[in-house]
Amino acid sequence: MPSPNPNWQPGTKVQAPPGNFVDIDFAKLSQVDAYKLLIGGVIPRPIAFVSTISASGVGNLAPFSFFNAVSSDPPCLMLAMSKKSSGELKDTLRNILETKQFVVNSANEWLIEPLVYCAAEYPHGVDEMKLVGLSPVSSNKVRPARVAEAALQFECELYKTVEIGDGGPGSTTIVFGKIVFAHAHEGVYQGGKIVATEYRPVGRLGGFNYAKLGEIFSIPVPEVKRT
Repeated sequence: MPSPNPNWQPGTKVQAPPGNFVDIDFAKLSQVDAYKLLIGGVIPRPIAFVSTISASGVGNLAPFSFFNAVSSDPPCLMLAMSKKSSGELKDTLRNILETKQFVVNSANEWLIEPLVYCAAEYPHGVDEMKLVGLSPVSSNKVRPARVAEAALQFECELYKTVEIGDGGPGSTTIVFGKIVFAHAHEGVYQGGKIVATEYRPVGRLGGFNYAKLGEIFSIPVPEVKRT
């Protein structure tokens, strides 16, 4: 598909929607209001459907939308995890710190209902994969099971963690995971690339809102001539 503004040329003035700016001083925002602004403004966010296992062998499955790719050498992903409302570590983070391993399963359209169901704060020791009826399948290089219904699964080993904030509400632990193995459904992975229309990812918006993949268009990056 062509880009939304195919006739644009360098130097052409862009017509943005009219209106005045509202100035927002983050130093004057509450933690809750800062959070709402972030999750409403940084959209759509990809969702990591993370499976882990405790040192004692209890599985856990939970979605995280503060998530993205970091590097390709070494191949790494990042997850940002806040604490539970009680102030305790979430089971996902607890398990990763204990075992140094996790699996990032993709968030696809056909998975959205069980994925959101897994977002609730269940008591410690609940295996959400069993609870929602998804199918665990053994990983190749890590202990946590993969979600068989997910189109793409990244087996990860803990690379490092970084603490952001003072540990109170709104603070997070950033988890960097090195990808050591991956699995993809054959219809999704073709010619060494992910086929987005078959992958059908779901993104996180603000509030309780989610989004499917919209119209796809291509814009090549220009080649700048060196003088």
